[in-house]
Amino acid sequence: MTGAFVEALLDARRPVIMELKRRDAAGQDLFGDRSVARLVADYQDAGAPCLSVVTGHWFGGTPELLHEVVAATELPVLQKDFITRRSQLHQARESGAAAVLLTAALLPRATLGRLVDLALRLGLTPFVEVATEEEVRRVPRAEECVVAVNNKDITTRERGAGDLGRSSSLLPAVLAGGTRCPVSAGAIGHPDEAARLLAEGFAGVLVGTGLLRAAGLPEWLDGLDARLDARRGTRLDARRGTRLDARRGTRPDPGPDPDREPAPPVRRPADPPTTDTWR
Repeated sequence: MTGAFVEALLDARRPVIMELKRRDAAGQDLFGDRSVARLVADYQDAGAPCLSVVTGHWFGGTPELLHEVVAATELPVLQKDFITRRSQLHQARESGAAAVLLTAALLPRATLGRLVDLALRLGLTPFVEVATEEEVRRVPRAEECVVAVNNKDITTRERGAGDLGRSSSLLPAVLAGGTRCPVSAGAIGHPDEAARLLAEGFAGVLVGTGLLRAAGLPEWLDGLDARLDARRGTRLDARRGTRLDARRGTRPDPGPDPDREPAPPVRRPADPPTTDTWR
């Protein structure tokens, strides 16, 4: 099973990890009258490449929630919880998870290395969550992991709006670490935010509260598609312009050079008198 989660995300037309989370950081219910089976079916119908299930008690999660989701789908499933022990990895595999959350901020370097190694031996994809460059540097075997930037602060139990700028600023370091699958996770509420992060170079985004609170899941995802198509069209037009300039033997006009002195005015001879009324 190792790699199933990563490959599903990398091959997806719409690389959104759709999350099931019972409560938000303030304790407010997110499921409403929707059953787990209905939410899973809605996500599958929307083309989710993979799912995330929050089993941590902060957000009303339980191990049973993971069992329910796995029983209702064949999609790869990420278990999101504060995993710190080897026994939790064995339990995740037995429950049918394809990937497990490992939070770099909670794990010393040696412990993180041991858990990543064991997860891979068990066929689980390590979904390593980072929030600083130092944490990015501590991710072992990054080429076999999902490396996810958490846009929220776990020291405040992820209360608050979060900071999407963290993803943008950490992406170069994450890519330099060698992962094939950088992900931006948390605080993504609007389709435009998801589209921007994907356009910046993230292989996927993880969205939970934003989808569960959306007035309509298809409308949210249609909005994402429209924004992605617009960005792709802009890039395609730019590439076409560059190719056309190359065929003409010219380069795009870079505009005036602010450091170059202006040329002196050209003096032209006076025009001869004329009686042409169309002049």
